[in-house]
Amino acid sequence: MTDAGHAPISGCVITYQEADRIADCVRSLRFCDEVVVVDSGSTDGTQAIAEELGARVIVNTPFPGHRQQKQFAIEQAQNDLVFCLDADERCTEPLQAAVRELLANGMGADAYEMPRLNHYLGRILKYGLHVPDRKLRLFDRRKGAWGGRNPHDHVEMQKGATCERLEAGIEHLSYRDFAHHRRTIDSFSRIAADAMAAEGRRANPLDLLVRPPAVFVKSLLLKLGFLDGWRGFAVATMAAYTDWKKYWRLMWTKRPDVKDAA
Repeated sequence: MTDAGHAPISGCVITYQEADRIADCVRSLRFCDEVVVVDSGSTDGTQAIAEELGARVIVNTPFPGHRQQKQFAIEQAQNDLVFCLDADERCTEPLQAAVRELLANGMGADAYEMPRLNHYLGRILKYGLHVPDRKLRLFDRRKGAWGGRNPHDHVEMQKGATCERLEAGIEHLSYRDFAHHRRTIDSFSRIAADAMAAEGRRANPLDLLVRPPAVFVKSLLLKLGFLDGWRGFAVATMAAYTDWKKYWRLMWTKRPDVKDAA
C-alpha cells in the first residue's frame, strides 16, 4: 500500500456488521503496508468489502471482548509497528501525512497518541466530556498491548516506553443516529457492569444518586458542553444515563465468586 524505504506498519481494525462504514476506514489506512481486519461474524457484507479494498480479513468468533479482539488483531499483523482503528473511525488526511512523515524519517518514540474528533448527529463536538479525547493508536506492539476494562479498552505501554503526541486527529463517527446511541448504551452498560462484577466491584443506591448527576455537571458545565448547544446537552444527558444504567445493572449483577445457596 505504501512505498518502500520506510518503517513497515500494519493497520488493525475489528469489525461486526459495519458494511456502511468499513470502506472509508480501510481507505484511511492506505499509508500502511497491510490492513488486518478481524471480524466477529458479520453477515452484512463487511468482510467482502474489506477484502475488495485489499485488507486481510480474519474471522474470530465467538467475540471474546473488545480488548481481547483488538489484542488478537495486532498479534495477527505482519509488522511490529501497528496503527489501530475502530470501524467507525478514520485517519484524517493531515494525520495520514503526519504518520507518513514519521515512517519516512524514523519513529522518534515507541507510541503516539492523537486527538479524536467526535461527530455527534451531524457536527463535530468542540466541548464536553470527550474533548480532546486523545487516544494512543500508533505503537510498537513489542512494547505495548491492549488493556483496560471492556468495553472501554486502551493501549497500555510497558514501563520505560516513550510516547509522544500528534496534533492531527482521528475522525470518530460515533453513532449513526440517536437510536443507535441508545442501543450502544444498552450494550456497553451491560458489558461494563459484567466486567466490574468480575473484578469484585459492587454498587449501591448512593452510586445511582451521586454518580450520574456528577457526570452530567462535568460534561455540561465543567467541560463547557453547553457551548455545543443542544448536542452538548444531549451528550451530557446520555453520559449521565450511561453511568446510571451501568451502576443499576451492577447492583443486580451477581459476582462470579458468589454461588447460589444449595
